[in-house]
Amino acid sequence: MSSIQFFKQTEITDKNPIFSVTRTIIETAFYGNNVTPVTSLSEAYHLAKKAPDVIVTDLPVRHTEELGLPGDTKVLVSSDGEIVGRTAAARRVIGHAGIDEAYHDKLLREAVFEVGKKECYSGDVYVGLDKEFTMQAHVLLPKEYAANLYTYLLNFQIVQESLGFYANSDPIPEGDIFVLADPDWSHPDFPHGLVLVDSEHNCAAVLGLRYFGELKKATLTLAWAAGHRNGFIACHGGMKQYSASTGNYTMAAFGLSGSGKSTITLAKHDGKYPIKVLHDDAFVISKKKGSTTALEPSYFDKTQDYPSSSEELSHVVTAQNVGVTLNENGEKVLVTEDIRNGNGRSIKSRYATENRVDHLSENVDGIFWIMKDDSLPPVIKVNDPCLAAVFGATLATKRSTAENIIKAKANVDQLVIEPFANPFRSYPLGEDYQDFLELFQKGQTDCYILNTGVFEDNDVTPKHTLSSIEKIVEGTAEFKTFGPLKALSYLPIEGHEPPFEDASYIEKLIGRIETRLAFIQKRKTVNEGYDRLPNETETLLLLLLEELATYKESLTK
Repeated sequence: MSSIQFFKQTEITDKNPIFSVTRTIIETAFYGNNVTPVTSLSEAYHLAKKAPDVIVTDLPVRHTEELGLPGDTKVLVSSDGEIVGRTAAARRVIGHAGIDEAYHDKLLREAVFEVGKKECYSGDVYVGLDKEFTMQAHVLLPKEYAANLYTYLLNFQIVQESLGFYANSDPIPEGDIFVLADPDWSHPDFPHGLVLVDSEHNCAAVLGLRYFGELKKATLTLAWAAGHRNGFIACHGGMKQYSASTGNYTMAAFGLSGSGKSTITLAKHDGKYPIKVLHDDAFVISKKKGSTTALEPSYFDKTQDYPSSSEELSHVVTAQNVGVTLNENGEKVLVTEDIRNGNGRSIKSRYATENRVDHLSENVDGIFWIMKDDSLPPVIKVNDPCLAAVFGATLATKRSTAENIIKAKANVDQLVIEPFANPFRSYPLGEDYQDFLELFQKGQTDCYILNTGVFEDNDVTPKHTLSSIEKIVEGTAEFKTFGPLKALSYLPIEGHEPPFEDASYIEKLIGRIETRLAFIQKRKTVNEGYDRLPNETETLLLLLLEELATYKESLTK
């Protein structure tokens, strides 16, 4: 699939559903005299290199020829100031309850007027790396933020007609994606900035926010929504395929930043199997074919786990919100491990992973919901398709430094529910629920829950998680029924056995199921019921609570 950039003159009317007020305001800004198109990574690198707030390190970039960069390219570092994470409080979606479109369009017109006074750069990329799913996206930024433009063109696939897949894809009735940004914008009504999204018309404005992740996620929000409208399941997760002795095993892991999603996706398992990596953050699943397509070639990776000397940093092209110091040779190098601040990030090229692929034609064998719910052992198998989708819709996890949390009482360690680990959904939650339900009901995809946090005061380590996945891949995992809950089973792991004889543990399980139930019940009224889920989701959780309550009573007799 490919989106539409050019229109016949007779198609440019108010009857064409591709156009909207918001889209027209945003797109028009791209054609001003103040905008210079940047058409190559080499050009983008030189512009970013000269930006006053950029540090040119002495670290060489690998694979410059394949990436289309000069041979002497060095890793560039830029920093954002106080805010070093994504600000969910800034997000407004046209069409959602309480969002006054006319008011926001008025603000947007003024913002575009101010942008028109500045020298700006624009760039074009593909979002989606196979002819089965691909769209073209356009970004515009003031020239002072050339580092973010360069990073954007690296994160996505800069337009290159020689790649062929876009020209050979089938067109869809969707306009190209347009993302306009002005980090210097301010307005008293939006002290934390504004991310205005018109997902129905594939456009967004990122205003008053410097963090690169805002540009990335705004673009993915639009691509996921367009994919959803055209027969694809939007996935904020990692996808990989193992070639084991028992055959290929394709798995997807869904989790927020900091949950272990990238660790699981990029793990090499000591070379036990040939592994293909699709991506660690963004892909889509074809509802018709069951195949998967990556949306980005690069990795926007946290640097907190990598010391400055780590080989994992050798594929970094740009870095954001990390420190710089001089090594023993007087060379400027990175200070990582979040010493400077939380959520240090880097763009790593696709060559950071061996056997990287952009498309997998096989069906997904396993979906893994990554949670940090300490009532659950490290690995649970969900044996009922409906319940599998319910647990995805009530995925319980914790926030991380990747997010700029605004609420005064918000706690990073507080358990929160983020359906399908995707806070970037711009359409009703019930539609995602139905998509995943149908995927499980086909019988080709199993469902698992991974607790990557703590269980019974014992840490669940990456070794626990990865060795368990290996058993599932090899077909040697032996699950036991999860106490009184017959629809669930768990993988026994030494030191992490559920204490089913302990009434207080059963009470904790009851509490966590009740939290999920309350979340579903609240969706009936929040935002005028926009994210309401089918009644079956409530019924299934009530049945689990009844089973747990009956079992708890038996313990006290």
